[in-house]
Amino acid sequence: MLGIPRRFSHFVYGIIQSCLTCLVAAAIASLPFLATGSFVPHWVRSWLLAWVMMLPIVLFAAPAIRKLTRFLTRDDAGAEELQTTSSATRPARPV
Repeated sequence: MLGIPRRFSHFVYGIIQSCLTCLVAAAIASLPFLATGSFVPHWVRSWLLAWVMMLPIVLFAAPAIRKLTRFLTRDDAGAEELQTTSSATRPARPV
C-alpha cells in the first residue's frame, strides 16, 4: 500500500473514479476502430486525453457535488422515523 493519509481519500477516490469512467467511455467511443485493427492504440490515446481533461474537473467539482447531494438527500434519522411509523401500521407477521 502507498500509505496515503485518509484525509486525502477524496482525491484518491476522484482519481480512481475518473480513470475508470474515462477508460470505459474511451473504449465505447473507440469501438468503430475494431474493424481497422487500431482499437487499442486509439483507445489508449482517447483514454489518456479524456482522463487528463476530466481529472481536474472531477476533483474541483467534488465539493459542489457533495453540497448538492446533501441538499437533495436527508439524514438517516428521518428514514428510521419513517420505518418505525410504517412498521407500526403494518400487520404483524405470523411466527
